[in-house]
Amino acid sequence: MPLPRDFFHRPVLEVAPDLLGRVLVRTTEDGPVELRLTEVEAYAGRIDPGSHAYRGRTERNAVMFGPPGHAYVYFTYGMWHCLNLVCDGEGTASGVLLRAGEVVRGREWARKRRPKARNDNELAKGPARLATALGVDRALNGTDVCGNDPEAPLRILTGTPVPAHRIRTGPRTGVGGEGAAHPWRYWIADDPTVSPYRAHQPRRRKTVLDARVPEV
Repeated sequence: MPLPRDFFHRPVLEVAPDLLGRVLVRTTEDGPVELRLTEVEAYAGRIDPGSHAYRGRTERNAVMFGPPGHAYVYFTYGMWHCLNLVCDGEGTASGVLLRAGEVVRGREWARKRRPKARNDNELAKGPARLATALGVDRALNGTDVCGNDPEAPLRILTGTPVPAHRIRTGPRTGVGGEGAAHPWRYWIADDPTVSPYRAHQPRRRKTVLDARVPEV
């Protein structure tokens, strides 16, 4: 059964850990890929310096300000897509970044999209890998994930919720500044598909030495 919209119409810090164990279904002409979510991160809109919505609404983040239960897809570093699910009420701009998962159906299609993955655990181990394995791009931005249509491009099903004692929390990956210490990353303990944590690395100002051609 798909998760109802009321599931997402809650504070993001309630929704995020509750998404663990749920099943995301991506349907294309090739066939469906089903992913059991194992790692997520919460972003609390305009009260969260780590959120894309912190400085207000833009053309890029407009979906985050809309109704809950929709996909927010963004393009980063000029090469990768990342998938988020909008939470809370309209205007709050809260969302959950889907960081990692276990492909439980349609591995053949995920492998074709992720040919460099060394094993099945790496197919969706990280937010960019997850989006790539599922064939997610900006065309899915704004998609309603709460529908009942089995042919819908993106849905999220009830799956099997993870008991609280198996959920771990910690700082979000790559987030610096005021939001760096927020323990808003949630993952399933000891799950092999969870991505490695990486702390924020502040950008250095380029110097003349940085401009030299590196030795190879």
